[in-house]
Amino acid sequence: MIVSQTLGGLGLSAGITVGALIAQEMLGTDSLAGLPSAVFTLGSSLAALMVGRITQLGSRRGGLSTGFILGGLGAIGVIIATTVENILFLFLALFIYGFGTATNLQARYAGSDLAEPQDRSKAISIAMVATTFGAIVGPNTSDLMTKVAHHFSLPPLTGAFILSAMAYLSSGIVLFLFLRPDPYQVAKELDHLENEDSQPKAGSQKTDNKGVFIGALIMITTQMVMVAIMTMTPIHMKAHGHGLKDVGIVIGIHIGSMYLPSLVTGILVSKFGAYKTGILSGVTLAMAAVTAMVAPPDSTAILSVALSLLGIGWNFGLISGTTMLVDATDLLERPKVQGSVDVFIALAGAFGGAISGVILNRFSYGTLGLFGMIISFLLIVYILIYLIGRKKLNERNK
Repeated sequence: MIVSQTLGGLGLSAGITVGALIAQEMLGTDSLAGLPSAVFTLGSSLAALMVGRITQLGSRRGGLSTGFILGGLGAIGVIIATTVENILFLFLALFIYGFGTATNLQARYAGSDLAEPQDRSKAISIAMVATTFGAIVGPNTSDLMTKVAHHFSLPPLTGAFILSAMAYLSSGIVLFLFLRPDPYQVAKELDHLENEDSQPKAGSQKTDNKGVFIGALIMITTQMVMVAIMTMTPIHMKAHGHGLKDVGIVIGIHIGSMYLPSLVTGILVSKFGAYKTGILSGVTLAMAAVTAMVAPPDSTAILSVALSLLGIGWNFGLISGTTMLVDATDLLERPKVQGSVDVFIALAGAFGGAISGVILNRFSYGTLGLFGMIISFLLIVYILIYLIGRKKLNERNK
């Protein structure tokens, strides 16, 4: 699992680092440069549903390996589409490439399948931190992969997708061959044995719809804010004289920040609770948005700080929200609910990616930061209102 997540991390960066740049070159406008992010995020939404259903009906191994392999094939499609300069084929390939992105996120649930309730956040964080190495290395191989693309007479920007194709296909093969025994299958068997004598069989835990909603809301909001600001950062940097190497550094720091804090986040959730960590997510995202608003466009350092905070805030939100979701669902229904929630997370990311190009084109990168700050603030307010209401309800019931 750790090996596959590391490989999956390598595959993540292409769509983030150069997807928007490819679209900008082929379409000749900044306003539509957010479309690649929106398209592969839409692909992620379908993949999340597919992986969840395959897992529920079969196994984690089947769902995750299928998703990664399809993501690798999508990356190959992007290379072909860019080479022949076919924009429609590019968007179709990006849609399929999104399967790898969604599968990489779905793998976090595998970490919680066999964990005790009090250890779930830590288990989720371990599954995510395994992505860190690949996620950091990927964007910083831009020069090397450009040379690889040149060697094969391919457009320079396709180098990142060559790496993604190899990484996703390798990850899918590793999972299919070596994820045995399957964690979800083992969890179902253990649940059956524990409940066989005195308790109703799996399915007896009633799904807490409110818990599912709050957990989903945190993940959806953090995804939308993160994708919106992240997607336009390469375009913003290129417009102010930064090269692909600088973009790779900033995005590498960002992706590293998305995954590297995972172990610390798991401890925070265990110690202070998922709701407080969710609030911390909103605060950190707001700080990231403000930093992006005031960052001088020629400053790689300050943009790196903004994107680092953006990644950390996303990490806080994803792990706290995932923990809430797992705690609130029955084992047998869990993969279906997880897949369904991840669909909405992906759609939120698609919306963030699509609207970010419009905001940047019509207004500015600073306005995009303002958008992220407002959304983050609304998330904080909603969680606080919910917690205050729940506290009053508990006091009345005593």
